[in-house]
Amino acid sequence: MTTHTFDEQYWERHWTPGAASVMGTAPPHPYLAIELAGLPPGTALDAGCGAGAEAIWLAERGWQVTAADIAAAALSRAAERATAAGVDGRVDWVQADLSTWEPSAAFDLVLTNYAHPAIPQLAFYDRIAAWVAPGGTLLIVGHLDGHGHGHGHNGEEPPPEATVTAASITARLDPGVWEVVTAVETERTVARPDGSTKRLADVVVRARRRGTD
Repeated sequence: MTTHTFDEQYWERHWTPGAASVMGTAPPHPYLAIELAGLPPGTALDAGCGAGAEAIWLAERGWQVTAADIAAAALSRAAERATAAGVDGRVDWVQADLSTWEPSAAFDLVLTNYAHPAIPQLAFYDRIAAWVAPGGTLLIVGHLDGHGHGHGHNGEEPPPEATVTAASITARLDPGVWEVVTAVETERTVARPDGSTKRLADVVVRARRRGTD
């Protein structure tokens, strides 16, 4: 297995036009519609937004989105897609290293989908969970630990510290602070550009931060 550091250079290479031609046009992950249906729009942070599919999906539904990623190449592609979708005014694209960046305010929704910063995965989830406002929602979609089902980026499997289980995430959510709504490990089939399919093993955790009342 190839190991690597998820630093800015890695992600800029990942999002170069040749490497990212397929991912740059990918649809939003299906878990958004499943987990966020009925949630009233407010402010949202897409942590590690990549080419912007999820941020655009939210903006189309009335959310005011801050979409952050370390790679300028990804943000450029995302901004073009947002303009084409007519929602560029509802998304603020921010180039940021999420292992050190701090937002100026909390959000009604913080989500992340397969994002990997240059810190251990669970430490990253700890950071973004702190940015959810009271009464707000945290949605995490990650790679399931122990499943080599093509999750890797550019043909590489993620290193062990970038994979998780539902239990490893929820164990870090203080029940006095969080109400866990969803904690599942699931598989899905996605189409490849050549017409074949691949199986992805995912972890999906949704939690509501308890209010102050």
